[in-house]
Amino acid sequence: MSNTEKRLELEIKELGTAEPRGEADEIIIAVSPSFGVQQRETIVGLPHAIVVRELAAGVEEEGFKPRFVKYYNSSDLCSFANEAAKLSGSGISIGIQSKGTIMIHQRDLEQLDNLEIFPQAPLYDAEIYRKIGKNAARYGKGNTPEPVPTLNDQMALAKYQIKAALLHIKETELVVSKKPPVDLELHIKEVAE
Repeated sequence: MSNTEKRLELEIKELGTAEPRGEADEIIIAVSPSFGVQQRETIVGLPHAIVVRELAAGVEEEGFKPRFVKYYNSSDLCSFANEAAKLSGSGISIGIQSKGTIMIHQRDLEQLDNLEIFPQAPLYDAEIYRKIGKNAARYGKGNTPEPVPTLNDQMALAKYQIKAALLHIKETELVVSKKPPVDLELHIKEVAE
């Protein structure tokens, strides 16, 4: 028997236009246009399959249901995270760009406001994404959790600035300004290397 290395792969199926459901126990995880399609990993190579698995697990550990929605009309994190919070039954969303930059948003906040923002994607691992999912659900319960502790590296900007810009350009190429958000069904499967 061969000792084949396995990797996780994300399969995404679009289900149709995302509409409000009014489910108070849902947290929308809003993904950007190229998430899991043109781009399949964060800026540091963490597979999107792991990112969504951990975000969903964190949400579920707090008794909430994750709902995945793709936004095509913008690659701007503040914009689609804000829209998702207004769509979410709990009024809380997690917005994530393909490169891994992420934020927790709330329905009644202005677009450029947020509950928590995580701009240094090169420093995030699976554990951080799970904690972000947990905190989003805690906000959904009406709690005021301690912000997720993250590392801060002043050199991350310099080290990843060009790569981040290129990834954002790729992301923006897939924006379709008038296209409505779509509900997603996600499946994570193991594939042999």
